[in-house]
Amino acid sequence: MPFIPYSQFLGHQFFKQRHLETVMPALFRNVKVNYKRERITTSDDDFIDLDWTVNHSNRLLILLHGLEGSSNSQYIKGFAQYFNKNNFDVCAVNFRGCSGSDNLKLPSYHSGATSDVVEIISHIETKKKYTEIVMIGFSLGGNVLLKYLGEQNSNVNTKIKCAVAFSVPCDLSGSSNELAKRGNKIYMQRFLKTLKKKMKNKAKRLPNQISLIGIENITEFKTFDDRYTAPIHGFKDANDYWNKCSSKQFLSSIQIPTLLVSALNDPFLSASCFPIEEAKSSNCFYLETPKYGGHVGFSISLPNGKYWSEQRAFEFINEHINSSIEKKN
Repeated sequence: MPFIPYSQFLGHQFFKQRHLETVMPALFRNVKVNYKRERITTSDDDFIDLDWTVNHSNRLLILLHGLEGSSNSQYIKGFAQYFNKNNFDVCAVNFRGCSGSDNLKLPSYHSGATSDVVEIISHIETKKKYTEIVMIGFSLGGNVLLKYLGEQNSNVNTKIKCAVAFSVPCDLSGSSNELAKRGNKIYMQRFLKTLKKKMKNKAKRLPNQISLIGIENITEFKTFDDRYTAPIHGFKDANDYWNKCSSKQFLSSIQIPTLLVSALNDPFLSASCFPIEEAKSSNCFYLETPKYGGHVGFSISLPNGKYWSEQRAFEFINEHINSSIEKKN
C-alpha cells in the first residue's frame, strides 16, 4: 500500500542529469555547522565519535552517513541545519574510522553494522533526555538503518517514532554490479582510493593482521570486499557479506513508519534496489521513487539553495510524530 510512484519532486531546474545531480551538491555545497563532539567507548573497547548540534529540544534526529562519508558530508550538515531550525537536536554519527581518527580495532564499519547503532541508541537513551527520536540514513547509512529497524521489529526503542532513508543500495550485490559499470568508474575510483588508504593505515598499526599485497590492483568492490571487508567482519566472502547485509530482506519486518526515497536515475542503484513489492505489502514501509535526484542529490535550485530531500523528510517525520501524539490523546 505505501508505494508512492508519483513524487512531487520534479528535479533541479537546470540539471536534470544523474551525474550532475549527484556530484554538484557534493562539490559545491557549503553548509556551516558548529558541532560538539562526543566520543563513546564501545563494548569491544573501540570508539565511535558523535557530533552534536543542539538547541535543547526534547526531539532528536540521528543522522547516518554513506560510504566513506562523515558528519562533515554536506548532506549531513544540510540536514542538521534544517532540522535544528525546526526545533530538533541533531546527533550526526561518524561510523568507526570515519571521524578523522582511525578506530582502534581491525573491524571498522560496513553496510550491515547494526550492532554499533544498537550501542549508540543505548548510550543516548541512558545519557540524554529525549521523548521523541527520529532517524535518517543515506546510502550505506540508509541500508544500516533499514536493516536495524527490520532486525529490531517490534522491539525497536519506543522513543524512535519514525525514520527516513535516501538513495539506499538495499540489494548490495546489485548496487556493487551497477557501480562496477564503466559509466560509474569515477565513483568507484573515489571510494576505493579512501578505502585503500584506510587499509594501509591499519596495516601500519596492525602489521600482522592485514596484507597489502596486490591492493593497488583492486578496481572494484567485489575484489575489495572479498579481500578485506568480508573476512575482517566475519563473512565468508563478498557474496556472503552482501547477502546477509542487504536491507531488502528486512523491510517486511519494519514496525514503525519508515520512508525510503530513491531516485529512478540514481547511478548507484540497480533495478533490484527499488523494493516496490515490499512497500505495497507493508503498512509501515513507504517507498517514493522520484524520476530525478541522482544519488543523495535532490537539489531544488543551486547547490547552496533549497533541497527537496530535507523538506520531504521533515514533512514525513512531522506528520507521523503528530499522528502518534494524537493517538495518545
